[in-house]
Order: sequence, then structure tokens, then C-alpha cells
Amino acid sequence: MLRLSKKADYALIAMAHLALKPGSSSAREIAESYDIPTELMAKVLQRLTRRGLLTSQQGTRGGYQLSRAATGITVADVIQAIDGPVSVTACSAHADRCGQFAKCNVRDPLWRIRELIVSALSRTTVSELANDNDAVNAVRSAQLVAVHGRV
Repeated sequence: MLRLSKKADYALIAMAHLALKPGSSSAREIAESYDIPTELMAKVLQRLTRRGLLTSQQGTRGGYQLSRAATGITVADVIQAIDGPVSVTACSAHADRCGQFAKCNVRDPLWRIRELIVSALSRTTVSELANDNDAVNAVRSAQLVAVHGRV
């Protein structure tokens, strides 16, 4: 099963949050908005900053913001910044770790599948994730109004 790490999930959440919010946000603000441990969010944001996807400013008005437009940052960029290269099998990244490499009859098809996955992740931008979050939040708000009569 292909599964993103928890850190990659949190990184995508943070990037979508920052795409929607003008200005900057602190690690604490983002973490509290999504019930994520603040220390873990801070580590994720620091890694994204080191990889050039975010910029940070210290101080009382400091925080994190996207280093470029959300339309120019892909889901693949974020995942690879946190987890490294996307792989489906051990041989996807390290041919020398598989004793079956030379005779494997599924290696090439699995590599093509990996390329399709990376291609899909590379075509999806943080902006698109953020806009989908708007739709999800609108539906949730409508549900709350329907159930409770208020947001």
C-alpha cells in the first residue's frame, strides 16, 4: 500500500493552510488549528523551510509563509521535501537492495506505476489542495447550520 508519512500529511495540511492565509502563521497557530502537536508541526515547517518551500521570520510578528505562489508548489514537492523520493518498492530507489533485481518480472511495470504516481502528484498544486479544503469547509459549515442552526 502506498501511504504518506504523518509528517508528509502534516506538511500538506500546513502548506494548504498557508496558501489560504495572507501573511504568515506560526507553528503554534497551524498546529492548534488542526489538533497537531506543536513540536511536530514546528519540525515539519523547519524542514520545509530548509528545502526552500517556506520562508520564516522570527519575532512577535514572525512566522512561516510560502516561498512562492501556491500554484507553483506541487504535492510532489512537499512530499519529497519531507519523505524523500516517492517509491513503490525497495528497488524503486535502491536496486542494490533487492536480490531479485536481475530476474524480476514486475520491476519495470512497478517503475511505470511509480512514474504515474509521481506524475499525478506533480500535476497537483498546493493551491488546488487549498481550494479543495475551502469546499470541504463550506460543506462542513453547511452541515453545522443544518444540524445546529449556526456555525
